[in-house]
Amino acid sequence: MIHVVNGPNLNLLGRREPEVYGTRNLKSIQKELEELAFVNNEKLNFMQSNHEGELIDYLQALNEGDRVILNPGALAHTSIGLRDCIVGTGIEVVEVHISNIHAREPFRHTSVVSPVCRGVITGLGADVYRLALTWFIERV
Repeated sequence: MIHVVNGPNLNLLGRREPEVYGTRNLKSIQKELEELAFVNNEKLNFMQSNHEGELIDYLQALNEGDRVILNPGALAHTSIGLRDCIVGTGIEVVEVHISNIHAREPFRHTSVVSPVCRGVITGLGADVYRLALTWFIERV
C-alpha cells in the first residue's frame, strides 16, 4: 500500500497562493493518482491533517512494507516529532513539495524531514505527487 499524506494547509490547494502552489486542488491530484495506481494494480490511501499529532499517529499505525508520499507542508521545517516518527517506524518515505522550497524564504530552505526520507521531489508543481508515485510503482 502507498499512502499519500499531506500536512497543514494543503487542504487549501487551488485557492491558497495559486501563484506559488498552482490552481489544482487536493481532490484533483488525488483523482490523478488513483487513476495511475489503478492501471498499475497499486492501492493508495490518502490522508490530510492540519495537526502534527494526527500525522504522527497515522504514520505510526502503518504496516511494514507500506510506502509513503509525504508533503509535510510547513512541518518540514519545524517538526522534529515527524522526523523522529519516520526514523522510529522505519517506513519508506518520499518527501514532496509543490513549490521549490530552496527558492523561497530562507526559513523554508531546510527540511528537518528530508535527511530521513528516501528521496525528495520539490518545485515541480503538483506533478511531484505523480513522480513520487511512479517511482514507487517502478520499484516494485
